Amino acid sequence: MGGFSKYDIAYRSLREGEHEFEYQIDDRFFELFESSLAGKANVLAIVTLEKRSTLMKLAFRIKGKVELICDRCLGKYDQDIEQDTYVFIKFGEGSSEEGDDVFWVSPEEHQFNIAQLLYEYIVLSIPVKHVHPDDENGESTCNKEMLKQLEKYSSGRKVSGTDKRWEVLGKLKNSNKTRI
Repeated sequence: MGGFSKYDIAYRSLREGEHEFEYQIDDRFFELFESSLAGKANVLAIVTLEKRSTLMKLAFRIKGKVELICDRCLGKYDQDIEQDTYVFIKFGEGSSEEGDDVFWVSPEEHQFNIAQLLYEYIVLSIPVKHVHPDDENGESTCNKEMLKQLEKYSSGRKVSGTDKRWEVLGKLKNSNKTRI
C-alpha cells in the first residue's frame, strides 16, 4: 500500500468548507496499477473536497498528456486528456443503489484514498481508438514507413457491400414480422 498512501485524503481533521489538493501524476503512478493502459504521463489532477457535516463532495479536474501506442502504426505518441467530474462520500452503512458516484464510508474512518478514482478517470478520458493526431494540415502524423509496410503486406482486397450471411438473417427477421 506504500505508493497509494500518497493519495490518502485525511478529512477528519479538516474544517467544513472547501479544501484543494493537487497531484502531479507521472509514470510512477501508473506503475502502482497492474497492466496499466498508459505508460509515461504528465497529468495534473486538482481535487477539491467540499466537506459538510453529513457528506463530502470530491470534484476532480484532470488535465495533461499520457503516452500511448498508436493502433495504426505502433508508434508512441502523446494523447491529450481532460476530465472534470465529481463523487459524493457519505457516512454510514449505505446501499449501492444510489449510483456509481456515491461512496459510503464508516463514520469511524478518518481518510479516503483517491488513487483508484484518479486512475479510472484518467483511463476513461483516453479515447478508445489510439491514433496519432493529425497535423495542422490534416495529415496523419503516423510513422510513414510503417504505413508503407502495412500497405505492402495488406491483402489488397476491398470489402464490397454486405456479407451474404446477413442477408439470410434479414430474411428471417422479416418473416417473423409478418407472423405477428
